[in-house]
Amino acid sequence: MAAEVDAALADIDAGLDWLLALTPLGTDALWEEFVASGHARVSSLRYAEPVFDLSAMRRRLLDLPVERIESPLLAGVLGEKQRELDRMIELVRLRGTRGFVSASIDLFGGVEPGLLELAHAILDGVGDSEPLEADIGVDAVVAAVEDEVAWYCERAPDFSLDIVVDADIGSLMMVSHGRLYLDAQLRLPRARLQPLVQHEVGTHVVTRHNGLRQPLRQLAVGLAHYDPLQEGLGVLAEYLAGYLPGERLRVLAGRVVAADMAIRDSGIPAIFACLHQEHGFSTEDAFDVAVRARRGGGLTKDAVYLRGLRDLLDHLRGGGTFEALFAGKFALTHLVVLEQLVEAGWVLPPALLPRYATADGFTRALEQCRTIGVEALHHTRPSPHAFQEPPA
Repeated sequence: MAAEVDAALADIDAGLDWLLALTPLGTDALWEEFVASGHARVSSLRYAEPVFDLSAMRRRLLDLPVERIESPLLAGVLGEKQRELDRMIELVRLRGTRGFVSASIDLFGGVEPGLLELAHAILDGVGDSEPLEADIGVDAVVAAVEDEVAWYCERAPDFSLDIVVDADIGSLMMVSHGRLYLDAQLRLPRARLQPLVQHEVGTHVVTRHNGLRQPLRQLAVGLAHYDPLQEGLGVLAEYLAGYLPGERLRVLAGRVVAADMAIRDSGIPAIFACLHQEHGFSTEDAFDVAVRARRGGGLTKDAVYLRGLRDLLDHLRGGGTFEALFAGKFALTHLVVLEQLVEAGWVLPPALLPRYATADGFTRALEQCRTIGVEALHHTRPSPHAFQEPPA
């Protein structure tokens, strides 16, 4: 029974692309309108209609016989996932309504005082890194990702990744359900190329690949509340790959401030003004963070990046494992449960580790991460100490 419920939950999760359902359309036109208004007005966000039947999906989800699973341990893990998927369906259903923020807080949490305090400490104490020219575009990113995929395929022939270049994804790059989406107009400094590839491919795609090889299929799509650890690992990958600039850390802090304002029903112009005028964000970054915070009516998911990074560094500082975090997608709080599931034969060690873990200097860089706080996790200039081409 556990295997049947596990497979059904994974199938439902694969069909529920809630992130794309909450991705605004026409963000370039919104930006032009916002600039023309003197940063005073912006039209309501628009979204594509979901391609899935929410009501039918919810009925199928709630009909799953989780209570008949023999193992209390598996029943707890799968029941937790069932409840999370129900909240995700509700989140999409409430898109654009007054109930959306409450549904988002129920799913991703709000902004706790300690996290907001950390965000303000970063905004007040961390400066931008040395300016670098955005000298490469989407073609160079595609080539780097294809090289990355080829490297993994040499070690795991069944490793795969679909790359989608899209002019309207509302983000430079993102992974969703095994696809990497790239903004067609993407431009970035060459020094940021490998760190971002290691974030998206080395974290999100590798953990999905490893999860697909687990007896417990949920580890591919993600156990409940897996987002903070995934995003924490992704940002840590940027640091370990040699270049996490101060402005990147400031953006994560700005997302926390923006999420807190969105919870309080501040609109895009007010969030933009706070980030741009009070905290010195560029107009483009301030607008991007503000739009992300107002997705669906107030999406608090963006607060998980800084929360996940903080909690991951706490885990490492306490002597916690690193390699085991790549066995699939799960929360730090699941580690004790996963150890028991290993003994029961439901979980295996990770099949692959990220490419940057093979680089010269990786061990030294990881040990450094076990001794510093979030505010210190950034570079003033690109560092070659962690990510170099691995030996042949």
